[in-house]
Amino acid sequence: MSEPLRETRSTCPYCGVGCGVVIESQGAQITGVRGDPDHPANFGRLCSKGQNLALTASAEVTRQQRLLQPLRRLERGGPALPVSWDEAMGDAAKRFAGTVLAHGPESVGFYLSGQLLTEDYYVFNKLVKGLIGSNNVDTNSRLCMSSAVAGYKATLGADAPPVCYDDLQHAGTVFITGANTAWAHPVLFRRLEDARAANPQMKLIVADPRRTETAAAADLHLQLLPGTDIALCHGLLHVMLWEGLTDAAFISTHTSGFEALRERVREFTPAQTESLTGVPQAALVQAARWFASNGPALSLYCQGLNQSVHGTANNIALINLHLATGQIGKPGAGPFSLTGQPNAMGGREVGGLANLLSAHRDLANTAHRAEVATLWGLADVPAKPGKAAVQMFEAAADGEIKALWIACTNPAQSMPSQATVRAALQRAEFVVLQEAFAHTATAAYADLLLPATTWGEKEGTVTNSERRISRVRAAVAAPGQARNDWAIGLDLGRRLEQRLPRRRLDGGSLFAFDSAESIWNEHRESTRGRDLDITGLTYAKLETPQQWPCPEGQTAGLSRLYEDHHFATPDGRARFGAPAHQGVAEPRDARFPFALTTGRLREQWHGMSRTGTLAKAFGQASEPCVQMTAQDMRRRGLQAGQLVKLRSRQGELHLPVQASVELAPGQAFVAMHWGSEFAGGLGVNGLMSASVCPQSQQPELKHVAVRVEPAPMAFSLVAAAWLPQGQALAARSAMQAALGHLPYASCVLFGREPAPEIGVLVRAAAPQALAQGLLAMLTQALQLDGPQALHYTDPRHHQQRCVRLGGGVGGAQLLRGFLLAGDTRAQAWLLPLLQEQHALPMPGRMLLLPTATAPVRLPARSEQVCNCLDVSAAQIQAALAHAPDDAAKRLASVQAELKCGTQCGSCLPRLRDMAKGVPASV
Repeated sequence: MSEPLRETRSTCPYCGVGCGVVIESQGAQITGVRGDPDHPANFGRLCSKGQNLALTASAEVTRQQRLLQPLRRLERGGPALPVSWDEAMGDAAKRFAGTVLAHGPESVGFYLSGQLLTEDYYVFNKLVKGLIGSNNVDTNSRLCMSSAVAGYKATLGADAPPVCYDDLQHAGTVFITGANTAWAHPVLFRRLEDARAANPQMKLIVADPRRTETAAAADLHLQLLPGTDIALCHGLLHVMLWEGLTDAAFISTHTSGFEALRERVREFTPAQTESLTGVPQAALVQAARWFASNGPALSLYCQGLNQSVHGTANNIALINLHLATGQIGKPGAGPFSLTGQPNAMGGREVGGLANLLSAHRDLANTAHRAEVATLWGLADVPAKPGKAAVQMFEAAADGEIKALWIACTNPAQSMPSQATVRAALQRAEFVVLQEAFAHTATAAYADLLLPATTWGEKEGTVTNSERRISRVRAAVAAPGQARNDWAIGLDLGRRLEQRLPRRRLDGGSLFAFDSAESIWNEHRESTRGRDLDITGLTYAKLETPQQWPCPEGQTAGLSRLYEDHHFATPDGRARFGAPAHQGVAEPRDARFPFALTTGRLREQWHGMSRTGTLAKAFGQASEPCVQMTAQDMRRRGLQAGQLVKLRSRQGELHLPVQASVELAPGQAFVAMHWGSEFAGGLGVNGLMSASVCPQSQQPELKHVAVRVEPAPMAFSLVAAAWLPQGQALAARSAMQAALGHLPYASCVLFGREPAPEIGVLVRAAAPQALAQGLLAMLTQALQLDGPQALHYTDPRHHQQRCVRLGGGVGGAQLLRGFLLAGDTRAQAWLLPLLQEQHALPMPGRMLLLPTATAPVRLPARSEQVCNCLDVSAAQIQAALAHAPDDAAKRLASVQAELKCGTQCGSCLPRLRDMAKGVPASV
């Protein structure tokens, strides 16, 4: 008898929107996911990443990509061999305790993730700060949200976004800056689109160096130069002051520090602001007028503001606009930082950063330290600030930190200055990686790998961008020997208690927890009387997601903060800041003439350890590349698809180049996701500087100066094949690892799940021919060595070509795989022929021809627009050919015919552009 179908309500593990999901499962297998119609963050909507979550939890993905048992390396670079949990944790406790006793608490570092649950965070924070006696615990939230934290605290007094998602429907003007919301937070962008449809008078302003899909949807796009956010905000305030659009009464009654700011912005005339930012004066004036007087003003911002050497000042300059116009503490108004990860907010709530303590307490505050010590039953907690993320890895590279514990994050992909990060991982005497996926770049450096549970298997809570706490629930049992992150932390803590001298004053254990709920209850008590007080909540109440603050005696949390205009500062007044205009950490110059920016792709997530397991996630952006303007490419004699070398002061990266209409001249763009696992080298962050904001310690991951030059290679390789789904992911990981030493190596997927086969595409280039052993390994991995393969080999000239044929529907012969080594020109027609699975219009032996054009005419391939329903641009253009003239009616006609854009809606901005006749960006 088959097992019954089950439904489990949980939360999406991707961005900080915090969408509710309903997980469908049968036995030990997740079988489907849909949006939770009752969750107040999304009301049933999901983006394409969320809709595909079940596919990332398939049995094939789990078997090929998950870490399913503890593994230990006896020597660096050696094989990772199975070991029992008891032996693994005993070894970990012995090594960490020995390091602490020999070299002091500062000799170890813990680096955690914004994707951990609040309960996971709490245990590790208590373990490091309470038991070990160090503040060397930081998270990858440092890379995305710490400037927003510092900006809120500097101006409003607390790390608390003052608005909520419902404010979108009340806003008269929405100002998006430093964010591509249409791609990074798609469900929230759908809510914005609904609000605009309901209120035709609403104005959308977008400030971004690129003309992203978000910018293309705006009423006004302010295409500023990278790093000029402060100047833009000061210029907007200058216009508001000049035209009498500020709120003098609000400024006088509820703020302090305005005089210094008014003096600062005096010099930022529209003409001066245009010279600094590149934003035309007329656009600046229009934006200022809309922000100040077109109804309530709501600003949405993300990494474009935060990931900067003046990220805190960027945030302050934006919040100044709200305070100067009184646009805060009322429906539809306020500064809203969009959280990048599912629980970066929850991590901050428990003090999961090197400069914080539990419940938003400040490490430098003596009374706050005493409160935490009392709560934990300790004599004290350490006062010395810990090392933030960049500092932690620099200290490990210098030998100061000797042992590293890394949980649920991939610093060998996500951190800047990858050469330093990898030197740190090499030099550290002991590295533990607590992770769900086995093939991240960091995994190669770990002495001990501990298998952790992930989405669909975990129990706990997360907090989204609007301060809403949601439950995360397990739908299936953990696979293999995987354990919950908080349980791993408890095990380590209890073992270290037997080896380290710090103790509770009553002799009890710091880790007397038996469930996620018991951990959360202690966290709840830590918030009593704090700005995020949740003593009025229980796990039972969280059956319905709740916002904080919600103190004891209150039945519901506050949707909107500061409605009484009393702020979380000692005197209750919000504080203006007056930051000076600052440029980027590394400005362009004659040696490095291009401004390289980074950003998200619509279908991918962070380092792609999860989304990179799905072939369909590569439908929107199929391969790593660098984008430039067509004009800049022509000036340098570059052709689309040509391999180029990007060189910064930190490192270099080889990528194909593509033209884009989104960029301004002198700019380039690479998606943040392309690490060494998919793009080779050290990935895009190998180019990035370790320069950080002095207030927030957040690195400038959004910009670096580079030069772009042709990268001719004597030898190149292109290979692709359809492989059984149960083998393709393992083959991809093995080939990428084998090619990792080359200057350029890319290994990605293509196709669509669910399907019996998915495609693997490999590209590589090197100064000399690849070793025959490596070519043989690739040939075998792509199953090109069987009886249905045709081969051509010219060893003298290092030429090798082979194709695999197979039967299709009705007996048609199909191309099922190929490898071109040396002369790769035929990829131009072989790859589309393989991917589209057209019946071969020629004898199979003709596929071995080394020509750039096919010997017969082949159907043209079209880009995918709608990932949910696999609708191509060609299909849409064909439907538009007989659609009405009006753009809105044209869109409706296409959607009625093809259904594109009717699922997650992520492709709607592109569909609208197509209906209007706007060209694609690449």
